[in-house]
Amino acid sequence: MVSRKDANKARLKRHRRVRAKISGTAERPRLAVYRSNANISAQIIDDVKGVTLVSASTFGSGFTGNGGNKAAAREIGKTIAQKAIAQGITEVVFDRGGYLYHGRVSELAEGAREGGLKF
Repeated sequence: MVSRKDANKARLKRHRRVRAKISGTAERPRLAVYRSNANISAQIIDDVKGVTLVSASTFGSGFTGNGGNKAAAREIGKTIAQKAIAQGITEVVFDRGGYLYHGRVSELAEGAREGGLKF
């Protein structure tokens, strides 16, 4: 019998491997991405203090429309960049969360770059 691999388990394994190498600091916090089928969210995290500085998501109260497409991901990227710059954050470390840098994840990154974040 052929058993199907658990895709989320493999993603979490990749995510742990990447997180062993990168960490957000006060000077350069981590921009973490989470993607589901219907939504996408992003947080800017200071790992030294263990606190979320800024967050934006499609299931938040300020977003209308379909949250599971590339246009929504780019909009969330721009939103999180706006909020971060308002708090004085200009440089971040990008954490793709074990997902491929493709599709909605890359659109979120491009939106954040358009909004003024550097990574």
